[in-house]
Amino acid sequence: MKFAYADPPYFGFGKKLYGKEHPEAHKWDEKETHLELIKKLCDEYPDGWALSMNMADLKWQLPAMPDDVRVGVYAKTWHQIRPTFTQWAWEPVVWRTEKKGKRTPMVRDWITCAATKQTGTIGAKPLVFNIWVLDLLGFIPEEDELDDLFPGSKGMEKATEMLRLF
Repeated sequence: MKFAYADPPYFGFGKKLYGKEHPEAHKWDEKETHLELIKKLCDEYPDGWALSMNMADLKWQLPAMPDDVRVGVYAKTWHQIRPTFTQWAWEPVVWRTEKKGKRTPMVRDWITCAATKQTGTIGAKPLVFNIWVLDLLGFIPEEDELDDLFPGSKGMEKATEMLRLF
């Protein structure tokens, strides 16, 4: 089976966070770009896909998705502190997969781990997160392929390589 993972610049943060490194980052400041990504995931990856997003964008992105998607929670034990009343310390991960049935070991629809403090790639996810996403999809290293559509930190590639070792 062929899966995809997408962790695009979150809506409204394209130019602000990625503008210097990526000349087309500003496109992610438009809702239409995110909706086109959802369409691409649905059209080109019928076996399954996962999409990371900002929790504030869940309300307008979710209606553009198929009815069989699930929403998982990435809860961060360490996160950036912002001067607001409520600290947003989680991100939704929306996924769908054609792999059904019981799995051993069981995979929960949430994960709690520290956000990576890795430098060099804004928004990079920790290894344990990437392995969790692969588990959500039912990814089997010997049988399946995964396209990381935003491979900046190469974290998903490292996770698939690690799973292939075990």
